[in-house]
Amino acid sequence: MNIAPLENLRGDYAGMAPDWTVPQHLDLYSSEDQAVWRTLVERQTVLARRYACDEFLAGLDSLGIDDTIPDFETINARLEPLTGWRIVGVPGLIPDAAFYDHLAHRRFPVTVWIRSRAELDYLVEPDLFHDFFGHVPLLSNPVFADYMQDYGRRGVEAGPNVHLLARLYWFTVEFGLIRTAKGLKAYGAGILSSAAEVRHAIEDRNVERLPFDATTVMRRPYEIDRLQNTYFVLDDFGQLMDRSAAH
Repeated sequence: MNIAPLENLRGDYAGMAPDWTVPQHLDLYSSEDQAVWRTLVERQTVLARRYACDEFLAGLDSLGIDDTIPDFETINARLEPLTGWRIVGVPGLIPDAAFYDHLAHRRFPVTVWIRSRAELDYLVEPDLFHDFFGHVPLLSNPVFADYMQDYGRRGVEAGPNVHLLARLYWFTVEFGLIRTAKGLKAYGAGILSSAAEVRHAIEDRNVERLPFDATTVMRRPYEIDRLQNTYFVLDDFGQLMDRSAAH
């Protein structure tokens, strides 16, 4: 995930550690921050109960995600025994090398700041709500957890082909769909953290939904500033660990 110059990014990068992490400082969230979190989590939880896969919903329940901004250390005490993953605070977008290294060591970077009320429906950069609500629940699932670590390891090794891995991440981790016994469901964080995207991805008749194939995915460019026109659909999470998905 290439990032813009630090002065163009929203987060506070001044006090970060060499690995780009920062403390969460739970006490610094304002009552308005808490209200924004509550509005977002209540809205998206209702949508997730309808549109998300069971594995995501199990993660919501097992981690105890509720209507107050989560304490990262409390979440880690619940998450780490399940899959060995931890979350770490970051000021915002971080360089590819740091991001992949964290994933390779079962650490998921979560932005510590949260959007304003005016940004409830659209945000240029990922914030606490997107990173936490969208990504962390599935880290409690053993198969998906292993995929994320494997993805990070391959990112460390990718070199000039890292842009191909970025496409794989986009169409799986961010905007992936999966067929289930209950019908088509979402698992991607970019879908499940967005009220508009989740309905669009599942219900819109004019979007393209293709069977997941890693080679096809890595040849498909994507756009970051609009609802997606193409989604790739898994038959099960085991497909993510197919060795072909990592080339």
